[in-house]
Amino acid sequence: MKVDLIVVGKTDQAEVRSLVAAYLKRLNFYTKVTLTELPDLKNTRSLSAESQKRQEGEALLRQFGEGDYVVLLDEKGAQLRSVDFALWLQKRMNSGLRRLCFVIGGPYGFSPKVYERADGRLSLSAMTFSHQIVRALFAEQLYRAFTIIRNEPYHHE
Repeated sequence: MKVDLIVVGKTDQAEVRSLVAAYLKRLNFYTKVTLTELPDLKNTRSLSAESQKRQEGEALLRQFGEGDYVVLLDEKGAQLRSVDFALWLQKRMNSGLRRLCFVIGGPYGFSPKVYERADGRLSLSAMTFSHQIVRALFAEQLYRAFTIIRNEPYHHE
């Protein structure tokens, strides 16, 4: 199974980029994982939040193929403990999925069309994080899930 982390916008924080890259490198030991950064929209000050979500949504929808399993990282999503997320991930792997897409949206969330296309939603916390730091948090949780699946000594219960 291939895993894609698809994000809206680039991160301007070198520390975050470095941390995400470190976890992606570790993850590639378990499965092929890629990061796709969609370009930031131009002139967002002149766009309403709805217009911005719509334009970002159109760009996101172009990233998904037939048969892709799309999961939005969304504040309204299910909150899972790390062990439960690992079980969830294992079920997706066992189902024969070819491509699992985790999506981090822009600052206003997702358009209705992206919500319609999604197969699931996950929340990392009831707290709000910047869409840049979520990349690092999720990359770590994805790595943690694979170590739990493989029964490796990274996660302590």
